[in-house]
Amino acid sequence: MRAAALYGAAGSLILSALTAAPAAGAPPYGAREDRGTVVAAARAVAAGVTFGACPAEEDLPPTVECAVVRVPLDYAEPWGRQIGLAVSRVKATGGPAVRQGALLYNPGGPGGSGMYFPALAKEPAWKRISEAYDMVGYAPRGVGRSAPISCEHPVEFTKGPTAAPVHPSAAEKRKGIARARAYARGCAHNAGPALRHYHSLNNVRDLEVLRAALGERRLTFLGASYGTYLGALYAVKFPERVRRMVLDSPVDPDPAKVWYRSNLEQSLAFESRWADFRAWVARHHATYGLGTTPQQVQGSYDRARAQLARRPADGTVGPGQLHSAFTRTVYNDLYWPRRALALSAYLKGDPRQLVKQAKPRASASAGEENGNAVYTAVQCNDAPWPADWAVWDRDNTALARRAPFETWANVWMNLPCAYWQPPRQRPVDVRTGPGDVPPLLILAAERDAATPYAGALRLQERLAGSVLVTERGAGTHGISGGDNDCVNRHMEAYLLTGRTPVRRASCAPHPQPDPVSLDQRAVERVLPPAV
Repeated sequence: MRAAALYGAAGSLILSALTAAPAAGAPPYGAREDRGTVVAAARAVAAGVTFGACPAEEDLPPTVECAVVRVPLDYAEPWGRQIGLAVSRVKATGGPAVRQGALLYNPGGPGGSGMYFPALAKEPAWKRISEAYDMVGYAPRGVGRSAPISCEHPVEFTKGPTAAPVHPSAAEKRKGIARARAYARGCAHNAGPALRHYHSLNNVRDLEVLRAALGERRLTFLGASYGTYLGALYAVKFPERVRRMVLDSPVDPDPAKVWYRSNLEQSLAFESRWADFRAWVARHHATYGLGTTPQQVQGSYDRARAQLARRPADGTVGPGQLHSAFTRTVYNDLYWPRRALALSAYLKGDPRQLVKQAKPRASASAGEENGNAVYTAVQCNDAPWPADWAVWDRDNTALARRAPFETWANVWMNLPCAYWQPPRQRPVDVRTGPGDVPPLLILAAERDAATPYAGALRLQERLAGSVLVTERGAGTHGISGGDNDCVNRHMEAYLLTGRTPVRRASCAPHPQPDPVSLDQRAVERVLPPAV
């Protein structure tokens, strides 16, 4: 009665739906969180969503509208504390006869915000799609204006210079352990009891509420990187609500790999993609003068790292900032020309380009720390992690002999999970059977390091009827709407008509960048540092 009194007729209808006896032969309702999702979704249908001007802090063009959708912090208590999810939209431009509904986007991370997504509506790769769909982005729980969380003061999180030992000493490992413990404590202290509600299953429940609030009978979804895991989980939890899904650069959903082992596999894959970058630089020795072989290019990079350890550039750019900047080359080859140019100029005595590209930006520190806090909370809450440092040390010391570029940086990023306070979720076994959901479209680059290609193959095996489009010989992380027209045609045909290619299709790689190009598409932006 209290809920009905507070929420009126909508609350009464919700309670009636929950207390009615299930039909003969129907499965009973699941966990309290599942019942709470029904409540929250029905409430969202009744409330709808009201769009208006976006807050200035979103820095979005005036063509984009913004709104807030309320969801429960704890789906087991759907009438309890509510949090607001920031949502953005550009309405379909094709008119009622063409419009197919809303296309909801998640960029991954965890910790990434999709609020910018509607601003892409006028880009050539999205033009026909934006005629048929409202382009809808959102900031997942914890991110940006969506009940943000923080684990450390942003200035402390982004300050430089920092070290980045490839093979850390015992003393350096002790310092890393201390920092990880402190970071985990900071997360628990700052967020309090709410921290345990930031995890993938709640992110998926939030997707269901967003679908309902937008008035969509079924969900049309584009997820990139970690966003593919959310899409796959949604297909398992809400199969009857799936309309179409594009899963771009998928993570391996194997429960045994979520998330400790997937990070080990990622570190190994980074080494191969780092080698691709060095081979490209070596082919353009005449432009950059960094070496005629990948080994010589590595030597140039190591020389810069040693010099920065002795004398940080601008007093702020040390080996840690160098590594962070050059990690972007593994995610997207559009960064290759500008990074090579900066390294070349630095070694010739001009640090300005390197400082511009690698110096911590005070204006971005809050966003970077917030994104990392959400990444940490979600990954640590999602699954068990080794609590014994000896396991981390053994596995990663061995791995660093084969893959020195990223291994220990990845350890320090994820090590707070070893000291995380319970409870933790149990990873869902992602599988759908024939006919459970419509065909889903998976996009993957063969040499993607952030989400290794083997994960795309395993995801397709687990999602019956799904279709995989592969960009052969390429390694950009996130290929939807990018430089490959073949990939974009497959995505466009699927979203506009539901048609898919054969079970597996291939696209030739997009051209590698011009060594003297400073392509404006490579504008600096925060990319997911892991899955």
